[in-house]
Amino acid sequence: MSEPMTHGHEAPTAWVQRWACLIPAGGAVLDVACGAGRHLRWLAAQGHRVTGVDRDAQAVEPLRSLGEIVVADIENGPWPFEGRRFEAVVVTNYLWRPLLPTLIETIAPGGVLIYETFALGHETVGRPRNPAFLLRPGELLDAARPALRVVAYEDGWLEAPERFVQRLAAVRETGPQPARHRLA
Repeated sequence: MSEPMTHGHEAPTAWVQRWACLIPAGGAVLDVACGAGRHLRWLAAQGHRVTGVDRDAQAVEPLRSLGEIVVADIENGPWPFEGRRFEAVVVTNYLWRPLLPTLIETIAPGGVLIYETFALGHETVGRPRNPAFLLRPGELLDAARPALRVVAYEDGWLEAPERFVQRLAAVRETGPQPARHRLA
């Protein structure tokens, strides 16, 4: 029998794993609402310089050896990364609509946004149930365009665990030539 997984040591989502190939080697990655750090741990192990932000000081304390850890209430306080750019911004299971434009602005040229969170419909199978925390159809696409080029987008039902999600991977172009990305 295998050992139970401790919080923060779960595998990163398949979406983050799939699209992390778009992050420049050794690139600076911001994990928004990083919680116990499952994505921070994995991205650091891939050789990226990681920064995590979360309002739960106790949850992020064990992550300090991985990189820069910022304790901040990004919904009620100032954005702690004003003027900084990252080669990747990763967001999972978190939505604060007023922050979407800031997140997109935080992506450096050639950088990527990897986003996955709950969508309308999820209220029928679990939490969150409040529509304020559920993406409307196409909402991530609308937020990303025209500043970013969408590489992948999904909106629908996933199993194990059962959930409704929207997922997006989008890049900030560096010039007039389209970026080339290997398709799976």
